[in-house]
Amino acid sequence: QAQVEESGGGLVQFGGSLRLSCAASGNSMRYFPMGWFRQSPGKGREAVSCINLDGTTYYTDAVKGRFTISRDNAKSTMYLQMNSLRPEDTAIYYCATAKPPIPLGGVSCQPESFQTWGRGTQVTVSP
Repeated sequence: QAQVEESGGGLVQFGGSLRLSCAASGNSMRYFPMGWFRQSPGKGREAVSCINLDGTTYYTDAVKGRFTISRDNAKSTMYLQMNSLRPEDTAIYYCATAKPPIPLGGVSCQPESFQTWGRGTQVTVSP
């Protein structure tokens, strides 16, 4: 079974930037849509951004214009460039691969549509 591992989290000041990476084992990533999700204390896991095989993307409203998702299938790696970070972005960030079968219109960017979760990487934004 495919595995994924997140990296790139850390402590950053308000307005700063971070780039998260999600490395997938083998060639599994090239066959599935991928997604970034986050979970902060006391809250459920929420979708941040997803990317389909054709490159189409989804962003939750809270990160539009600030975050950019991308994927490099040759490197089996997905990225999340996070700019203009805010304290409310503080959370553990997870990446995951979509559950098959994938709808023709692309994956629904919600946690229930994904599997193969990593252990997460902590992002903390100070005021």
